[in-house]
Amino acid sequence: MKSHASTLLAEVRTFRQNHPDVRYVDLIALDIPGHFYGKRYPIEMLEKVAAGSPLKLPQNAVLLGAQGGLFKIGDYCFNDGDPDANRRLVPGTLKPVSWESQPLGQMLMTSDGTDAPIEFEPREVLAKVLERLQHKGIHPVVAFELEFYLFDKTLDNGLPQFARDPLSGDADDQPNLHIERLSRFSGVLDDMAQTAKDQGIDITVITAELGPGQFEINFGHLDDGLRAADWAALFCRSTRGVALKQGYRASFMAKPYLQFPGSGMHVHVSLYDGAGNNVLAAHQQQPLRHAVAGCLELLPHCMPIFSPNHNAFRRLGGTVNAATRASWGFEDRDACVRIPESDPRNLRVEHRLASADANPYLVLAAILVGLEHGLDAKREPIAPLNEDRSSGSDFPLEMLEAVRAMQHQAVLRDKLGAEFVDVYCENKRQDHLAFQQEINAREYRWFL
Repeated sequence: MKSHASTLLAEVRTFRQNHPDVRYVDLIALDIPGHFYGKRYPIEMLEKVAAGSPLKLPQNAVLLGAQGGLFKIGDYCFNDGDPDANRRLVPGTLKPVSWESQPLGQMLMTSDGTDAPIEFEPREVLAKVLERLQHKGIHPVVAFELEFYLFDKTLDNGLPQFARDPLSGDADDQPNLHIERLSRFSGVLDDMAQTAKDQGIDITVITAELGPGQFEINFGHLDDGLRAADWAALFCRSTRGVALKQGYRASFMAKPYLQFPGSGMHVHVSLYDGAGNNVLAAHQQQPLRHAVAGCLELLPHCMPIFSPNHNAFRRLGGTVNAATRASWGFEDRDACVRIPESDPRNLRVEHRLASADANPYLVLAAILVGLEHGLDAKREPIAPLNEDRSSGSDFPLEMLEAVRAMQHQAVLRDKLGAEFVDVYCENKRQDHLAFQQEINAREYRWFL
């Protein structure tokens, strides 16, 4: 513990030396809907926390709904006295914030690794899954890919407007994959990439996607699943901040335009044993087939994680590369679980179903549980799309049905934690019901 505290203290002191103008640091963590919550600490107080002073925040901050409201979930929030819970600083995450008007820092905090972790905290859920796999001698290597849209900074009666081409001043309203769009928006994209690198994130490929103002940025592969999910979460925060600074809005909303493709979160996962051998490639890739079967079996029960809100379900089907059935295939982007072409050393699954605004900790946890379940059960998967274009099994396409499918699934309750599953499902149910409590103009138009 002393070594851990001294490492953190050295990190804070080095940061202060390198950034003497920073007076405050945002201590942040991701809640269930995937939003950051936290507190802004004076840098002097952060040094005390790093040295071992307690860091406590309300436990129920993790339970906030998509709009920040509290829901009655069991005894939480209204019958538990709203207790504090211990958090700890995540080493290596203290970085400068460059998109604010004043010098600022930020650092991740979490309850995992404390004496009493919060069972439903997303990072803790993933930490438990990774720990169990480690005990089994399985070591994941993970890479996230995130799609997002750029919009004009000004909304039109609350609706997004196409981002303006910096060269022509015209709206970027032509969906394409042209490399020229990367050049036209290079100012904001370069700033996003550099800012992410300043946060310690390994940015690799940048792609102009099919939608107008839509882009994808890929991250490097990591043998630390927690850090890989940290990267995805922090990238969303910094990208939104940089966009505003540059005169745009950036959004990871799953389906901002009905007529254009939605934005997804693609996750590449390889599994290795203690000797560094690719587990999926052994025995003529039989473990790969088992792992795929496990993913597909649990996928219909994980939909509240992969599609965490009403809008995310709009993304499924109707446009390119977004499935409406649980399927798999080799080099097939219409599949939920794609097997990219690779050598045996780098054999991996690419899980393509989650929306870009899903919680990266929970998405990765659900994918790993699916792979783990498949390796344990050793079942054969359904036919890949390469052999049968109609292959696939149904999954829920609306939230309340999806919550019912998730809540009582025995494997998920065991592997993700029954308390987490109950809390998460009730949070999603309440969020969905709250979303329905507003009559929009179309409803009056149709029925008044």
